[in-house]
Amino acid sequence: MDVLTILGVVIGFGAILGGNMMEGGHLDALINGPAALIVIGGTFGAALLQSPARIYFGSLKLLVWVLFPPNLKIKKNIDKVIEWSEIARREGLLGLELIVDDEPDEFAKKGLQLLVDGGEPEVIRDILMLELEAVESRQLQSAKVYEAMGGYSPTIGIIGAVMGLIHVMQNLADPSKLGAGIATEFVATIYGVGLANLLFIPISAKLKMLILAHSQLREMMIEGIAAIAEGENPRNVEIKLQGYL
Repeated sequence: MDVLTILGVVIGFGAILGGNMMEGGHLDALINGPAALIVIGGTFGAALLQSPARIYFGSLKLLVWVLFPPNLKIKKNIDKVIEWSEIARREGLLGLELIVDDEPDEFAKKGLQLLVDGGEPEVIRDILMLELEAVESRQLQSAKVYEAMGGYSPTIGIIGAVMGLIHVMQNLADPSKLGAGIATEFVATIYGVGLANLLFIPISAKLKMLILAHSQLREMMIEGIAAIAEGENPRNVEIKLQGYL
């Protein structure tokens, strides 16, 4: 679990709630069902409208990475590629055939199979890069769903504020009904701006960094597999891949 994610959420929301209490405010004043419905419902509705189903549901799957980021293990993967290089050096490319089925990473497995099949280095690189770019593009689009929600949320908060103001204006003759309208007006704005800047935009930024780090790992794998296909010395392969550390 990513402790910094938990810490960031706790500090961010804690600072706002703590500052509110220090000024003499009460937590009940920030709890407003209609405002939450307007902002949260409106934001998710707008995100659904702008996103194809594949991208939207992909964004929900990626959300797990915020708390449980993938363990990239770059050093371990470099060691694995070097081991493949040594096997290919001793036994030829066909010597890798025995480890293809045991490789858990489908991307690496595909690269190994291309090696065993005798693919040219440039052909192997082109095939793997095409897959990498397609996956990265799809994942980045999914991450941008949260960025878009960070843009919609404050605006929908303003819509909630205006609706609250309309409610107030309609009940000027009845002071007993003014409180609810004023509360919805201001709390909706807080919800919109708060969710955008404390959740949606940071989530999007974090996912983008994780996606790019994951892509970099796969680029390392591509360079290593292409180097093996070119028959490079295992020591040279190691020196080349050390740059990714």
